[in-house]
Amino acid sequence: MEFRNYMSGNFFAIKDAPTFGKHMKQALKEVKFGGIFASDNLITFSKNLSFLGDAKFMAAVERHVNTDIERAIIWRQYIVAWAARQGMKLEGDFVECACYKGTTARIVCDYLDFGASNKHYYLYDLFEHDPSMPHHAMTEHSKELYTKTKARFAEFKNVTVTQGAVPEVLHQVAPEKIAFLHIDLNNADAEIGALELLFDRLVPGGIMILDDYGWIFYHPQKTAEDPWLEKRGYHVLELPTGQGLVIK
Repeated sequence: MEFRNYMSGNFFAIKDAPTFGKHMKQALKEVKFGGIFASDNLITFSKNLSFLGDAKFMAAVERHVNTDIERAIIWRQYIVAWAARQGMKLEGDFVECACYKGTTARIVCDYLDFGASNKHYYLYDLFEHDPSMPHHAMTEHSKELYTKTKARFAEFKNVTVTQGAVPEVLHQVAPEKIAFLHIDLNNADAEIGALELLFDRLVPGGIMILDDYGWIFYHPQKTAEDPWLEKRGYHVLELPTGQGLVIK
């Protein structure tokens, strides 16, 4: 039996990347069966890596992933796609705060044939950065990114891309019922603000993915979100990918 491997070589917060890579490759040579995933600060082996065999998902990834970092986070992308697929069975729409370039949401749209559904996908982001903003800059933040991201979804009449700060912009544009919620704001106050406005709208059985929850770099999100959710009777499942998962 042949087992799939996925090794992008993209890791964050490494002191000496060449030395790390050398020793990692040497160690993984000793793996007996394969099934190796080495990317996005996650090294695991002897796993099925079933998402690599999901032809429709992988085709969407090939169409829309363009950078090394986007390739690195494929397992995260699949978890989002899986959660969104569950949401297709429920009443309500999809929400992503923040979408950046829209890569993950575009993969989801292709994977689920979202354009043919009766649901709506709401995407939010600032799309640009200046020193006064609380979030950190991303490589492709610019004054043009909003227009580029809107163009990426031009064929979808049921996708709305909105520029603005969360949670403030949610008062202007947001669905009343949510079947799937993805939060990736890189900012604890903004994420609590999003929860205040959106979590009660998540329908029973709806899934929320918190992209930053398990990452040390974003520990303030975890320390803010744990007590907020616990007061409402929910506990976040930290995933090995660094994401957090909550089922309403």
